[in-house]
Amino acid sequence: MTDMTLSELGALLLECVGAPEEGMALEGEEALDTPFLEFGYDSLALLQATSVINRTYGIVLDDDAVMEAETPRMLLALIGTAPRAGAVR
Repeated sequence: MTDMTLSELGALLLECVGAPEEGMALEGEEALDTPFLEFGYDSLALLQATSVINRTYGIVLDDDAVMEAETPRMLLALIGTAPRAGAVR
């Protein structure tokens, strides 16, 4: 199990696909439940970020599950419970 913070997720998205929409920031409690689309991050952006998460942290994330994670809170929960590469399932 790996815990990633909202700040770490925000930094990763910034590195992978750029800054969120003007005036938006992936920080604070309210950001956890704000849909990624409001930040300007579409499904392709999330798949790019989760690819980096897989390579960097060895976390196996199902693409379909990632597509269902509409908010940072949902994606962070998915990351926190995802198996690591090579883990026995």
